Amino acid sequence: MFRNMRRKGQQLTIDECEEILTNQPRGVLALLGDYDYPYALPMSHVYVNGKIYFHGAQKGHKNDAVLNHSKCSYCVMDDGVKANDNWWYTFKSVIAFGNIKTLTDKDEKIEALTYLGDKFFPTHEETVDEINRLLERTEVFEITIDHMTGKVVQEK
Repeated sequence: MFRNMRRKGQQLTIDECEEILTNQPRGVLALLGDYDYPYALPMSHVYVNGKIYFHGAQKGHKNDAVLNHSKCSYCVMDDGVKANDNWWYTFKSVIAFGNIKTLTDKDEKIEALTYLGDKFFPTHEETVDEINRLLERTEVFEITIDHMTGKVVQEK
């Protein structure tokens, strides 16, 4: 169903892909939006137990797109390394294809938000405070990954 990577020598292992998803804070979520136009937006994420989680508002373009079409992709790049005395970078990227849904179970939402908060807030206490303050106004999205590839790219 999914295409094989054309340049196999650049392909990352699943472990390398998971390391990038775990350590990098942001990526670009691609959905099928209004009038069947692609809708791609930057998101902060957390990768836990083979799934990707995001949070956001309870209404908007993203929410409508998720409700209308569950297939999505998510792309993440590392910071890369600049070549000495040159303009180009070597970087690694991951693209995950899967199905996205909105979490409706309160305990699942809290668990995912805890993972997200603990990744981004300085302390766990701040995570708990934010969840308590904003849970009822926050949507949580989960991607179940069907296929994932990664590659190393040299811009030169």
